[in-house]
Amino acid sequence: MNGKSKRAIVTGGSRGIGRAIVKELAAKVCSGVLLSDIAFINDNSEECAEELEKEIGSPDTKIYAFRADVTSSEDAQKTIDEAVKWMGGVDILVNNAGITKDNLLLRMTEKDFDDVISVNLKSVFNYTKAILKPMIQQKYGRIVNIASVVGLIGNAGQANYVASKAGVIGFTKAMARELASRNITVNAVAPGFIETSMTKKLDDKQREALTKNIPLARMGTPEDVAKVVVFLCSPEADYVTGQVIAVDGGMTM
Repeated sequence: MNGKSKRAIVTGGSRGIGRAIVKELAAKVCSGVLLSDIAFINDNSEECAEELEKEIGSPDTKIYAFRADVTSSEDAQKTIDEAVKWMGGVDILVNNAGITKDNLLLRMTEKDFDDVISVNLKSVFNYTKAILKPMIQQKYGRIVNIASVVGLIGNAGQANYVASKAGVIGFTKAMARELASRNITVNAVAPGFIETSMTKKLDDKQREALTKNIPLARMGTPEDVAKVVVFLCSPEADYVTGQVIAVDGGMTM
């Protein structure tokens, strides 16, 4: 994969799928990865970075952590500026930050709708816009947006989340057309049911109900998603842009 020379930013990279993406990028393609996240409790961002470095166990890869509100365009710009200062540039952006506030539409509050749209969709706008000048100047960039299969097929009780992820898919396709001439590819990865802290709370009956419609008969892992993200950031995917790749065990085929 052309050595470990790339530099990346991953939003929401401190846990779950984002953490797996950071580790996979660091192991395969990157000399530096910056986590942009608001979830560092008591601002323990340095500890998180050090912990990830130990887990990766690679002396030639540096992990950085930066506390930021992904819904703020100002914070997004600060993240990019710090990444350029610390790593010398940015080649890869993974827009992974996301939240859920599920409810039936009759019971969903306006705040719940706005919060999910702001974190899941507006953050993609914020970070993509902020990264464009550096990527255009270097005539190279790889942007991967984490969507969801529900953005393709819908899901009851998740009108806000589905709308946000469908928006991410549309945004991905628009940016792919806008940026292709600049040697910047933009793709989306749409995870299905993935083993995370949220799904660990499911009982056996709920888990069985979820997996019965998955041809591979199991839930995915964060690593399953991370490997596809790394592929899209590698030279092997240089001719891939504007695509939505579902990592769902065949659920949406």
